[in-house]
This record gives sequence, C-alpha cells and structure tokens, in this order.
Amino acid sequence: MTRRSAIRAAIATLALGVLALAPAAHAAGAVDPAADKAAFQKFFTNKFPKLKPEDFVNGPYSMNEDLHKQWEEKEQFPPYEFSLEAGKEMFSTPFKNGKTYADCFENKGIGIRQNYPYFDEKEGKVVTLELALNRCREANGEAPFSYVKDDMAALTAYMAFTSRGKPMDIKIPDDPRALEAYQKGKEYFYTRRGQLNFSCATCHIQSPGERIRAEVLAPALGILNAMPIYRSEWSGMGTTSRRFTTCNSQIRGVPLNPQDDEYRNLEYYLSYVSNGLPISGPGARP
Repeated sequence: MTRRSAIRAAIATLALGVLALAPAAHAAGAVDPAADKAAFQKFFTNKFPKLKPEDFVNGPYSMNEDLHKQWEEKEQFPPYEFSLEAGKEMFSTPFKNGKTYADCFENKGIGIRQNYPYFDEKEGKVVTLELALNRCREANGEAPFSYVKDDMAALTAYMAFTSRGKPMDIKIPDDPRALEAYQKGKEYFYTRRGQLNFSCATCHIQSPGERIRAEVLAPALGILNAMPIYRSEWSGMGTTSRRFTTCNSQIRGVPLNPQDDEYRNLEYYLSYVSNGLPISGPGARP
C-alpha cells in the first residue's frame, strides 16, 4: 500500500468510525435519524467539496469530468428509454378485472416515488414501491412479478420518471417499530459479510470514485434516488432488489430473498439519509 493510499484508508476508517457511533447509541436507546442524516450528508459533501448535493444522485458519473461527459452523452439517447416506454404502457393497461395500478396508489401513482419506502404502522413493517406494486397486482387477481426482472424494472422506471426532480421525502413516524426498522437497516449497511468481509459501507462510504475491477464505485448518498437503473454490465435494467442481491453476490456472500425484511430496512435507511436529494430515476450506470 502506498503512503497516499494508507492515508486515505486511515481517513476513511476514521469517518466510518464516526458514522458507526449511532449503533452504539441505539443500544442506549438514542436512535436519532435526523442527526444521522445530517452527519451522513456532511461526510459526503466534505469528502467531495466540489460536488453539489444534488450531483450525488448521478452516482459514478458525478465522480469526475470524463465520466460526467459520458453521462451527458448517454442522456441524449438514454439506454433505459425502452423500459420507460414499456412501463408507461404497462401502468395504464387494465388488469383482467378492469382496474389499473392507478387504483392502488395515492395520486393515481403519479409523482409519488419520493415517498417510498414508507413504514406501514398497521403492518409494522417497511413497504417498498416494488412490494406495493406486487401487492396491487395480487389484490387485483394478477400474478406477482419477479422483483429482479424487466417487468418490475419497467414499472418502477415509469413511476420514478413521474417523480423526477422531486426531493426524496421518507418519513419515520413516532413509532418505536419504525425506529427499529431504520436502525436495523443502518446496521445491515455497516455490517461486514461474505468471503470478502465487505460491508455496503466498504464500497459506498469508504471508496466511492475508486475502481473495483472495471466498475467505478458510487457514493452511498443518493444511490437509490436513481433506481431502477440500466447497467452496461447487465445489458439491461435492474431494480433495487436486483442491486442488493447482486452486491451480496459480488462480495461472495449469500444473498437474501428480494424484499426480505433486511433488504426493506436497508432501503428505508439508505433512502432516509438521502432525503432532500432529487429523484433521478430511471438512471444509467457504466
């Protein structure tokens, strides 16, 4: 390891230590999501002082001028456009009973992406947009979609597009179960796992902008604002569920089932700490 790398690693380790203080605080009953969000966003704006907060939703394309230029060129003929069009058609196509997705959501499903995931106080659990879409399908006599395949990606792409530019606005109600779900999501984010002994934070807090093989790592701040995404690596679209499960596979861990409580809590935590940043989905990544 070079001296420069060693210094950077030490700084990152220090930052992780600061960010990891809250789990200990949780043990003492002092979960403070608002303080977490402020510290999380300050960490990234201090680490990348030239970036505006809203730039982080562009992931690796925000990390340097060459990548940003690639993104601007890609946006002229966005690779997710086919999925967006498919999602729009699917969203407006009636189910066999004559109802549509619009009948299942507030504001008929338009411009609501920034409010997901939310904590359902009746159920006592986090509800993601992907989960809500499948519940809508099943409530209307339709089979659920795979959480990691094209149909779900297309639907969420369209719904994200109708929210573009709206700030992420995740609520944590005054309910100890909501705080617990948030805290479990946070703990999952910082917990090391898999044969590589990586946590989510290892890549997306400690090393954004650096390369792991051919991939430029995205910052954790705003990482879900762009979902779903087209990835050149996949040659297609991917949902948040697909991103979580493939990340676990990449660190040689055992992925959970999509929409397991752990993943839903993780999405809750990551979305909350990006509150205020605009929705940019559907996105594209190298």
